[in-house]
Amino acid sequence: MNIGKLDFSIVTTESWCLILEFRCPTMLTQLHVFQFMLVPEDRKKDSFITSAGTFCYVAMPFGLKNAGATYQRLVDKIFHPQIGRNVEVYVDDMLVKSKSAGDHVADLDETFSVLRKYRLKLNPSKCVFGVRKGRFLGFMVTQRGIEANPLKIKAILDMKAPTGVNEVQWLTGMIAALNRFISEAVEKSLPFFKMLIKAKMFEWDAPC
Repeated sequence: MNIGKLDFSIVTTESWCLILEFRCPTMLTQLHVFQFMLVPEDRKKDSFITSAGTFCYVAMPFGLKNAGATYQRLVDKIFHPQIGRNVEVYVDDMLVKSKSAGDHVADLDETFSVLRKYRLKLNPSKCVFGVRKGRFLGFMVTQRGIEANPLKIKAILDMKAPTGVNEVQWLTGMIAALNRFISEAVEKSLPFFKMLIKAKMFEWDAPC
């Protein structure tokens, strides 16, 4: 889909529980931000030893204990004027949302201006531009708002009848992820929970 021209370069390299309320966007763009660069004086704090010598990261890896919180604080700060209006962002996953194709070009231009200002780079293999719907933080975002992810529904429908407690726990976990889309989800899941209470007498019966 042609949504206009934008003056922005996506740079490659060699080598989203959050419930959002969307106001019926008609056009979406999904962006994925690369790691943030570390200032030189902090790189030695993330050094690691290998058989070939001692090395350090030049970009912040997600393995650090506070990496996720640091990412979130930064994106909350720099995208604060846009969050809730035409952008939603969680750590390194971003969604630019617009009510029309014309607005979308302007919204992307505003977003890219912020990315340029703070020298942030995007991963082109994980970016999708100008779509009517897309996945964000495990949910489907469409013109109607937030909907259940079809892949999560299919995983439950394709699942064979549980043969043990661990499989029942796995099933209840998958259903819990869809609770907001299921009417009376807790009541309908009661047979599963009763079975877990009587774990020593496992039986997949009619109520299940």
